[in-house]
Amino acid sequence: MNRRHFLQSSLAAVVLSRLGGGKAKAASAQANKSWATEGLPVTCENVAAGPNDLKVRFLGTGAAGWKQGTTTERRNSSVLLDGKVLIDLTVSVMDMFPEGCKPEHLFYTHSHRDHYQPLEALKLGVKHVYISETWVDRAKAEFMSVARENHLAVPKFHTLKVGVPVVVEGLSFTPLPANHSTNFYEEQAQIYLVEKGTTESNLGVRLLYATDTGGIMGKASRLAGIDTHRSDITPRPITGFIMEGTMGVEHDDDYRMFNHSTPNVVARIANMLIKTQRYTPPTGQPVYITHIANSLHDRLSQDELNKVLPMPVRAAYDGLEVTFRALS
Repeated sequence: MNRRHFLQSSLAAVVLSRLGGGKAKAASAQANKSWATEGLPVTCENVAAGPNDLKVRFLGTGAAGWKQGTTTERRNSSVLLDGKVLIDLTVSVMDMFPEGCKPEHLFYTHSHRDHYQPLEALKLGVKHVYISETWVDRAKAEFMSVARENHLAVPKFHTLKVGVPVVVEGLSFTPLPANHSTNFYEEQAQIYLVEKGTTESNLGVRLLYATDTGGIMGKASRLAGIDTHRSDITPRPITGFIMEGTMGVEHDDDYRMFNHSTPNVVARIANMLIKTQRYTPPTGQPVYITHIANSLHDRLSQDELNKVLPMPVRAAYDGLEVTFRALS
């Protein structure tokens, strides 16, 4: 046990001793609850999707730094929605597509290389690229340069504005501001509210996909309809939630806190949203973490990681398919 873990364990022991007897046991039991330890059924993984449901395939679930051949290999974070639309793309995930899958639409969160590699998009034959107005011109120039060098066709670019939805392949994407920085200070990283079948009378699927970001910014929560403060935007719950857990369990003091989140932060956000009815998932649907850093999760296996994650959080893994059910 290193000094940091020793101090954390000692502090926890002091807190529990002050709680006394039954309260101490209750607090300890609550802290150790997880989908794995509780044995709760997960009903949304690797199951068929109906026409109104949203199928999400995790092509990669790792943060920058994972290497081939490590104990639990994770590719760079990327998802495929309904087999037609991508969020982020790198060379590391190119072996994770279903056979014959050639998505034509690609949304980027930001320009870090573990999310954004133009050559791979060009080689895949992506025809439409969606990028924040804060760096779309830079991306266009790079795509054109790479296309010329490799004799590949340049896709059409679509400029995204925060809070303005774009409808693609039956899905609505609303870009929201992320708390994450790159070396280009004018660039605004983005997370996405993805909706399918959402109308005035039906929730359908309202999935918040949040990577990379340190927490959820107030403006993002308001635009998504989950801000619990008084707002001029009508509140509306999300039905699905995927968020980054880069910093790992018991790493709350890591310097990455300015740009990334811990599983405990994700759990706190999710439980607050559940309590305030801003997150209303179907029974058996966890909150999934992705963008998992090997340097901060202590080389835990998938099962080991799930056992230490707080409710209602569960770790995604490369190749996992989750069906987010439509709600009325």
